[in-house]
Amino acid sequence: MRTGAVRTGTARRRQGRILTGAGLALLPWLGYLAGTLPPAEAAAWVVLDALEAACLLTAGTRLLAADTRYRAPAAAAAVLLLADACIDLATAAPGVELATAIAMAVAAELPLAGLCAVLAARPATASRTAD
Repeated sequence: MRTGAVRTGTARRRQGRILTGAGLALLPWLGYLAGTLPPAEAAAWVVLDALEAACLLTAGTRLLAADTRYRAPAAAAAVLLLADACIDLATAAPGVELATAIAMAVAAELPLAGLCAVLAARPATASRTAD
């Protein structure tokens, strides 16, 4: 039996692709933030979003590789995404900025945080197949 292996059903592969895709999508966003925000703000947001990307990519690629060690990075991603959404909403100026923060929270950050939380809470099922 391979240590750390899980069965990769269709749902797990889809979840792995979603998390990996979200992590990859954050990479160009980091450059945009670094280039458009004042340096002090850029540093904070780039670090937060880089941590999110790292956690999403780690959890997603581990799911795709049928590795049971996806739970910790998924839990970390859930916390970071929730914090990101809360900070965005709390610091957004009324008007377009607030509407954008709400849209990002509802369409991306909170659903991803929910998926990550479910994955982190769900016990990993070890594969019963031998190498």
